[in-house]
Amino acid sequence: MSECILEMRNITKVFSGIKALNYVNLRVKRGEIHALCGENGAGKSTLMKVLSGVYPTGDYEGDIVFEDQVCQFKGIKESEKLGIVIIHQELALVPQLSIAENIFLGNEIGTYGVIDIDETIKQTDTLLEKVGLDEQPSTLITNIGVGKQQLVEIAKAITKNVKILILDEPTAALNESDSENLLQLLLEFKKQGITCIIISHKLNEVMAVSDAVTIIRDGKTIETLYAKNGELSETRIIKGMVGRSLDHRYPEYVPNIGEPYFEVRNWHVFHPTHTDRKILDDINLTIRRGEIVGIAGLMGSGRTELARSIFGKSYGTKITGQLIKAGQEIHLSNVKKAIDEGIAYATEDRKGNGLVLIESITENMSLASLKNCSRGTVIDENEEIKQAELYKDKMRIKSRDVFQEVESLSGGNQQKVVLAKWLLSQPDVLFLDEPTRGIDVGAKYDIYLIIQEMARAGKAVCIISSELPEILGMCDRIYTMNEGRITSETLRGEATQETLMENMTNKVGV
Repeated sequence: MSECILEMRNITKVFSGIKALNYVNLRVKRGEIHALCGENGAGKSTLMKVLSGVYPTGDYEGDIVFEDQVCQFKGIKESEKLGIVIIHQELALVPQLSIAENIFLGNEIGTYGVIDIDETIKQTDTLLEKVGLDEQPSTLITNIGVGKQQLVEIAKAITKNVKILILDEPTAALNESDSENLLQLLLEFKKQGITCIIISHKLNEVMAVSDAVTIIRDGKTIETLYAKNGELSETRIIKGMVGRSLDHRYPEYVPNIGEPYFEVRNWHVFHPTHTDRKILDDINLTIRRGEIVGIAGLMGSGRTELARSIFGKSYGTKITGQLIKAGQEIHLSNVKKAIDEGIAYATEDRKGNGLVLIESITENMSLASLKNCSRGTVIDENEEIKQAELYKDKMRIKSRDVFQEVESLSGGNQQKVVLAKWLLSQPDVLFLDEPTRGIDVGAKYDIYLIIQEMARAGKAVCIISSELPEILGMCDRIYTMNEGRITSETLRGEATQETLMENMTNKVGV
């Protein structure tokens, strides 16, 4: 049996005349954890879609050699039959079905068209134990968090006798605890002989679990680094990804903080459907002019719910409290009023709430600022295109042009369109919810510069992030949240990852 389980030779994939992959080569050893690293749009996800049959044979050039056999997959079912299973960045679960129903969806257990419920539950219990998920098979997907949903996807993959498990940004939406649990699970799979290929921008995680790292830049293979040879370092990976060294992950910046500009006072919010359940309890928060404020908290702490409830009451019910901007109370009863008052909220859920996927980059960017590119009630299309092209260049969005549909962009480039949409609205107060999720280190640096530029212009900026190094590297002052309450307020120079984590798990509010 060959040491190499997979080879992809000279893979070339073209979209609308543009080479997304240009003679890419990948060699993966049996039973290893192999990471793919590269900037957004480098071709990582495209390469894995070729491997898994999402892009079928004939749709690309080159060879896939799996277990010493040249394979030609006409679709994803054919690759899964051989044990190649991909879990995409955007999870493919049905929220209103149970865990058991999702795991065996399309692969139901039964005879003569009748599902065997008892056997389905029994096998689900076994699978959940394997992936370390302590939930009942009957639990609906909508009632569990993203970290647990990721484990359901992995359990679903195991039912297909997986030999190569491909995970595209598996920890992008997870907090540190859930991320660590998932990485430990991958190491356990490695002991069982399962080969894993992970796409990730979190280089600390790549370094922690990977045996090898292949770097792709602009659709070409740059190099493959091996841990056993001592070749893995974040500096070398970054240089391979972006073609240059990034000496400082966060740009140097001297803040010029002014007077209090935006305040949240005595803010209470109840659940939108379970109206007797309080989600946010007596929140008090201040952002000054030119200040970048961070909100840190574990999944479910109430960070996103806070931002959305402020942003035109787009979350929650029985909302009480005051919002003060420039010394005057404002009433944001809907999203339009929030935008008109200069409040912006860049959502963490880019595909669900942030973008209209079937529309172009231009149409998505101008959604929140049509009045700025209109004459009366008529949109000035030339001005709209001009603004879109400006921000496409400013955000370094990799696309054919500004008329390209957003659904065809990589996840990271979609995230940049979301941010550009709100920057175009020229807000006074900007809430950024996981602004760099799924974005490579080079693009993160560009976004950090833009955030600092806004603060330098006297805007009030709030960053919600699950990445504590990002919070510490970018924010002047940091709030922590737990169970819907603010548990601490700390200046940047006084905060550490340890103190923040302690405050994020503290149940006593301030």
